[in-house]
Amino acid sequence: MYHAVAWAPNRAVHALSVSPEAFAEQMAILADLGLRPVTTAELAAHWRTEGFRPLPPDPVLITFDDGYEGVHRHALPVLAAHGFPATLFVSTGWIRGPYDTGGGLDSMLDWDQVRELASAGVEIGGHSHTHPQLDQLDDERLWAELIRCQEIAADELGCAPASFAYPYGYSSSRVRARVRAAGFAQALAVGNALARRDQGPYALRRLTVRRSTTAEQFRRMVQGRSLARDFARDRALTRGYALVRRARQVRRKAILARV
Repeated sequence: MYHAVAWAPNRAVHALSVSPEAFAEQMAILADLGLRPVTTAELAAHWRTEGFRPLPPDPVLITFDDGYEGVHRHALPVLAAHGFPATLFVSTGWIRGPYDTGGGLDSMLDWDQVRELASAGVEIGGHSHTHPQLDQLDDERLWAELIRCQEIAADELGCAPASFAYPYGYSSSRVRARVRAAGFAQALAVGNALARRDQGPYALRRLTVRRSTTAEQFRRMVQGRSLARDFARDRALTRGYALVRRARQVRRKAILARV
């Protein structure tokens, strides 16, 4: 899971960014290991049809969240040089153009660039409209975030996105059910673990690539080695955040019940 690919990203995304040099090195590692990138839709279709749509040996997903301009400027030429497909999950209200809400954290893509990425073999998925914590929204706002994202992407690209990624990786059974009802066929979380079929098509996990990720850490990561050690802090924080969010939901329901 990538975010920004940039030499000097804004402070808000610096930790979750990678430099163009690091990205190129990481893609070279995938090629050296013989890993075969696929799109999110291809992976989910294979698992859903029990192998009817075969995957290449040693498949890997390359995904980008939010819609930062460096995905087009820096990542696309590297992907093209290797012949690697990828999936880009866009927050439609952060993409420059008529629907821009001004919430983007750094230099964002415009719709022409998103279309160029799609034409180059990058699957375009949804990532909500304004990038909120979906599990903290009421039903009406949650549905609006999903449908607005779906409709804008369909209008701009000529087809509705089939895949979705939860902003911040946060979801719940209610959120997952609404994502499915909105027409998305599969969705990705974070979890910092390998994606496996038994996670189900609406809770597939990903591994976070950061500015601090070294080449050796990346190599271990994509080979599935030392994940518990390398992501121990992330997993502890994820458990803590989950408890906080659940407590907030309980308080919100109690307040609504008293009104």
